[in-house]
Amino acid sequence: MWYTNGVDQSHRGVSRETAIEGLEQAAILMVRHLAVRTGLGLTANLTLGTLNREGPARVTALATAASIGQPAMTELVQRLERQSLVTRVVDPGDGRAALVTITNAGRALLDDQQRDRRDRLAELLTALPADDEVTLTLAMHVALPIIRRLIDDAQLFRTQADSDTPISQSRTWPRTADRRPPVQLTTRHT
Repeated sequence: MWYTNGVDQSHRGVSRETAIEGLEQAAILMVRHLAVRTGLGLTANLTLGTLNREGPARVTALATAASIGQPAMTELVQRLERQSLVTRVVDPGDGRAALVTITNAGRALLDDQQRDRRDRLAELLTALPADDEVTLTLAMHVALPIIRRLIDDAQLFRTQADSDTPISQSRTWPRTADRRPPVQLTTRHT
């Protein structure tokens, strides 16, 4: 048996399956039961989220981020423009090109969706026994930073896959340097 970061590596496959199932179940909860029904569709919501997080972008970059073709993204942007959720501005780096940017109405829609999702999650949590809610809260305290890194890595991987550069060659920082030390949980005995 060998250990890495205090984890018995002979059980890593079993632990990985548990992690995969947990992430899958969380995704099912979000997509099937908590998705806000705005009529926009998943790709439109993801595009608005991308613009809100990352700022103005070209249609081609949005299409790549959403894993759809440029013509489909152009149609989506036009639809979002008609709904006043995005607007196009001149690219200051290339006056011939346009950037898509989210409007205040688009930001307000995202804020309303997040508030609605969180309200529904809070309602679901009230149905749990108090001990289960505490356990879930502690688990999320540990898991949330890791899930955020997985999201970042997935985005990096997709970007690198689109440019045909292996992800291992794309990192400019050591793989372990971007990782925070594991959170140590202590149990208080009274």
